Amino acid sequence: MTVFQQEIHQGRGVLATRLAPALIRVLVALVPVAFILSGCMQTLDRALDAQEADRASIAGYDEIRSYLDARLDEFPRNAQDWAPASKPGGLDVLMISGGGSAGAFSVGVLSAWSAAQTRPEFDVVTGVSTGALIAPLAFLGSAYDDTLVHLYTSGVAEGLTSSKSLGGLLGSSLLSAEPLSRMVERFITPEVLEQVAAEHRKGRRLFVLTTNLDTQRAVIWNMGAIAGSNRPEALKLFRNILLASASIPGVYPAVMIEAEADGRHFKEMHSDGGSASQVLMLPQTLLASGKSLVPAKRQNVNFYVIVNNALMPEFASTPDRTLSVIARAYSIFVKSQTQSALTALYNYSKLTKARFQLASIDIQLPYSMSDPFNTDYMRTVYNLGYAEFAAGTLWRDSPVFR
Repeated sequence: MTVFQQEIHQGRGVLATRLAPALIRVLVALVPVAFILSGCMQTLDRALDAQEADRASIAGYDEIRSYLDARLDEFPRNAQDWAPASKPGGLDVLMISGGGSAGAFSVGVLSAWSAAQTRPEFDVVTGVSTGALIAPLAFLGSAYDDTLVHLYTSGVAEGLTSSKSLGGLLGSSLLSAEPLSRMVERFITPEVLEQVAAEHRKGRRLFVLTTNLDTQRAVIWNMGAIAGSNRPEALKLFRNILLASASIPGVYPAVMIEAEADGRHFKEMHSDGGSASQVLMLPQTLLASGKSLVPAKRQNVNFYVIVNNALMPEFASTPDRTLSVIARAYSIFVKSQTQSALTALYNYSKLTKARFQLASIDIQLPYSMSDPFNTDYMRTVYNLGYAEFAAGTLWRDSPVFR
């Protein structure tokens, strides 16, 4: 989800309890309307059917995207643009989750890692939602730590919920995308795009996850390949993918991305990557295969996963009311989904002898759902990540959730 996404999570991590109660009531009330309208509306600027959507590509680009549920025969053929370059010492992979304003936790971890002068130059960086916003600057290294600290602790995030959408309840979203879009434009500059392209040419890889709402598939975008395409619209596409990954469905508008199939041009509707997976790990087929990411057994693979949420149970007295029960149950579902995904990566790591390192928020912090981007809260979460790394208590080598 975003610097700035609010997932349905009591106290910190998941959307419903981070939205004001009135906003939750509106969302729940609109669900039946959405089902009715989705069955009777179609426009010619969208894919006509599932087959056309499956054939879609981004005009003018090579294979710049794949799918989390792709079969082996669906993987991109241009492997040199997707596989990271081999190194004698192996690969360092950083995965940054969703978690809204709690993305400050990752920023604290990265800052402390830089201060300790032990932070690797990651061969692969992946991001989802708020992690997608962090990932490009984390990919470029410690030189961008100050930018991330500013975005997550200075108070600029408080403006992200201040602008209401002109469409209101029957429009595309409850909030305007403009504040978040302007923020992305400010920190993803042409210079940043060129630096990402230069690192991609060296064999490093940057991946971001969005959710295609029409096809219900999680889309993996090769951001380095986009940056290195030299196409005039590459910067716009790069920014739009980050914006889509960070856009809470119904709260921020989905992002329309131009695609084509068999010469017909249409738009795809992309939204929060966290709707499909809280962490962008490996394609599911690869996780199930047990096939190592490196060809030689002597090479190491280090997985560093930073989850901007709590994974342990968090007590809260749930009111016996419909919306409260729905929100609480959904928060449990998302937490359980994340735990299952981490367990799958851990099992894959054991099979392939990779090193598994997991960091997550391990204490319950007070949080006001009426003030989702509270600067004091974000600074507290930032300080927690920084302090735990500095104390040597951050990483766990197995997915223990209690």
